[in-house]
Amino acid sequence: MSEKILLVTGASSDIGTELINQVAKDYDCIIAHHIGDNEKLISLKKNLKDKLLLLEGNFLNEEDTYKFVEKIKGFGKTPTHIVHLPAGKYENMKFTKLTWNKFKTDLDICLRSLVIILNAFIPNMAKNKYGRIIVMLTSCTTNIPPKYVASYVTSKYALLGLVKALSNEYADKGIRINGISPTMIETKFLKNIPELLIQQNAMNSPTGNNLSISDVIPMFKFLLSDNASSITGQNIAITNGNIM
Repeated sequence: MSEKILLVTGASSDIGTELINQVAKDYDCIIAHHIGDNEKLISLKKNLKDKLLLLEGNFLNEEDTYKFVEKIKGFGKTPTHIVHLPAGKYENMKFTKLTWNKFKTDLDICLRSLVIILNAFIPNMAKNKYGRIIVMLTSCTTNIPPKYVASYVTSKYALLGLVKALSNEYADKGIRINGISPTMIETKFLKNIPELLIQQNAMNSPTGNNLSISDVIPMFKFLLSDNASSITGQNIAITNGNIM
């Protein structure tokens, strides 16, 4: 393997920016997907300079997703490691208030984008007999999910299905594909959730608090490393003390 190249989709998220900050020294190049300006990514770019490539892409639009892939190819950079973080809005809504369009939006953002990206880059991983792919899931896929988040949960189960299917298909090609399923993490992703629900979730946790970014980043780093070469097809829960 000549170059280690990390692609982080949804890199403008709190987890994405912190992950890049912590692993930058381990890669020759990091490609950070984002939508719109992000102060944290801009700050990272100033520090990492040419090592960090910022690439905008709207995964709601299928054509734009394909263009995003073509731009990466245009850089002459083929990812050896991929972390997939995008998700639709996490908000409480009764099923009868949801339309098919909401389900489709969530699937387009997280599932269709990953299918397009992996179709483009997994063949090269297979050729080189090496690849690391990590998909952000949710503890909803490991236990009884909460009420009123049907479209979000459905999209995450769809991603889990892809993780399971591809991990088996490419295990003999040196590619390791895993999911990480944390419980509630206090990030800007929760901005549409009532504060009372966030506090209640913390109180119901055995540890008395919600997860922080520092609780989940180590698992990403481990699965990206060669120390995890025997782990694939797993949905690894980070439960904050909850028994799943």
